[in-house]
Amino acid sequence: MSEPRDLSAAFDRLEKLLEFPVDFPLKVMGRRVDDFAQSISAIVREHVPTFDPATMELRTSSHGTYLSVTVVVRVESREQLEGLYRELSTHPLVSVVL
Repeated sequence: MSEPRDLSAAFDRLEKLLEFPVDFPLKVMGRRVDDFAQSISAIVREHVPTFDPATMELRTSSHGTYLSVTVVVRVESREQLEGLYRELSTHPLVSVVL
């Protein structure tokens, strides 16, 4: 996706498929560096204060270069989900958010 317009269109389509509140899974991938998982946890807790970091699932790539962090968050609105996605996707340690 190029910029906010495309992202907003994607969230428009997603909003039609979801009924809020919803438990929504996000997979965040980036290089395996110190504090990657902690940084992701902190961002998620800013947007979803009830998030429990103990529920995060971590998986290292086969060569140990990358780390994926899967979180399932209870989101109350499209705005909350979109804000979380935007902050995660623009973080300098994050390569991809799915």
